[in-house]
Amino acid sequence: MKAVFLDRDGVICRNRNDYVKNWDEFQFLPHSREAIARLTEAGLPVIVISNQSAINRGLTSADEVENIHRHMISEVKAWGGSIARVYYCPHKPDEHCICRKPQPGMLLQAALELGVNLDESFLIGDAVTDIQAAQAVGVKAYLVMTGRGKRQDLGAFTPEMDCFNVASNLWQAVDNILKLESLATQHHKWAMVQREMARS
Repeated sequence: MKAVFLDRDGVICRNRNDYVKNWDEFQFLPHSREAIARLTEAGLPVIVISNQSAINRGLTSADEVENIHRHMISEVKAWGGSIARVYYCPHKPDEHCICRKPQPGMLLQAALELGVNLDESFLIGDAVTDIQAAQAVGVKAYLVMTGRGKRQDLGAFTPEMDCFNVASNLWQAVDNILKLESLATQHHKWAMVQREMARS
């Protein structure tokens, strides 16, 4: 199956310089819940992948982060959306794990556990590390200008990086993805018609 991977802080909720440490500090970005609902309505599973080094920095706990995610999933459901799974990495950058973005470990884990076809999937993030993780495994990437998006160092986007898309926010990125999916469906239907005509 194809899926849409979402970073959390700066894409779904507001990014904080001191980390989102509990549910009281979690603030949905405008229209993020509605955007997820649109993906759900279109039949595209949503998977959240998030670096959460605040855990290993001792600023919050894994239990608290999981509590945040339970509330987030519940809120999204109330708006008509669904989040299939949340993966998070608790490690700090100096721990050199395989799951912390820009490493693609969480994407690979989702592919293994949920049967996600990465080549047909999308990722929406607000940082160069999100783009790098996506491109490492062939996922089509969108960089949004919310969160850290506007503050990203353009020098970090090296010439070796493949082309990626830019959107103002999650809503616009979802809008673009759904348009692409609609065009792909139309192309598939037309190809089937042509094959039938060739047989007749």
